[in-house]
Amino acid sequence: MVSFLLISSITFWKKNTKKRPILLYFANFSIRINIGAFKLKKLDHLSSIYSSYDTFIIDLWGVMHNGIKLNSEAIKTVDNLFNSKKKIVFLSNAPRPSLEVKKFLKKLNMDDKYLKNILTSGEAATTSINQNKFGKYFFHLGPDRDNSIFLKVKENKTTLEKSDFILCTGLLDGHEDDLKFYEKLLKNYSSKVLVCTNPDLIVHRGGTQEYCAGKIAQIFEKLGGNVVYFGKPYKEIYKMCFEDHEKVIAIGDNLRTDIKGANNMKIDSIFITNGIHRSEHKNEKDLLELSKKYEVNLNFFQNQLTW
Repeated sequence: MVSFLLISSITFWKKNTKKRPILLYFANFSIRINIGAFKLKKLDHLSSIYSSYDTFIIDLWGVMHNGIKLNSEAIKTVDNLFNSKKKIVFLSNAPRPSLEVKKFLKKLNMDDKYLKNILTSGEAATTSINQNKFGKYFFHLGPDRDNSIFLKVKENKTTLEKSDFILCTGLLDGHEDDLKFYEKLLKNYSSKVLVCTNPDLIVHRGGTQEYCAGKIAQIFEKLGGNVVYFGKPYKEIYKMCFEDHEKVIAIGDNLRTDIKGANNMKIDSIFITNGIHRSEHKNEKDLLELSKKYEVNLNFFQNQLTW
């Protein structure tokens, strides 16, 4: 059943607080899909609910850009949130320090004023690597463009045989599509710990699908190896994004990481459907089966992030 819902809003100031508005109900003109007990709101405009939240945790790749260019509608949305004095945190599973991601976004012509809060899985991993939490010597499994993650301890990079642990940031240059190569490479080293700095399995660069470090970690686990993950959906990285008193909503296109992470933190979420899962659903009703497949709960969905 498809129905239209219009809810009025009541806002008041609570005494003895930091003068923050408490919203009892909010105005929202949306399409609600009812399939059994499943209820999910199609959110035509973020502007209809934004006042209910203090902090917006937004994924980058698949929401703000596609690896080649920025999403103009998403930029308009962020601009409106910025002008409304909302806290914006870009949370990415990029296997590089936050500064490197900031440089990349500026190359795509994103305005520097939006880039105050960027946190990456690579940034979180770097701290542990610099502190030798998994041993001193590591084998870097990933492309050369990710070398900045171990810049401060580059002298500890060694061969796979001599390493204390495997630092996986992605696929090796020249072996981007051959997953069998990684099975052969790692099969005799499953006793080592593999540190995965990007739990994502795949990403779309424009219209081309690419594997991520999470795919290698998946292979390593099948070989019987132990993997330590940094990034979404794990709680530790979210704790760096907001305080307990903040009302938070997460926005992302990956059910395994963005939405699962929101579920783990018990915060609301918006699923961007024209992203990494776009080939897995044909219409809105398919989202029920998709949520069951990935064992997540969905609150809202948009085709793309739209104000």
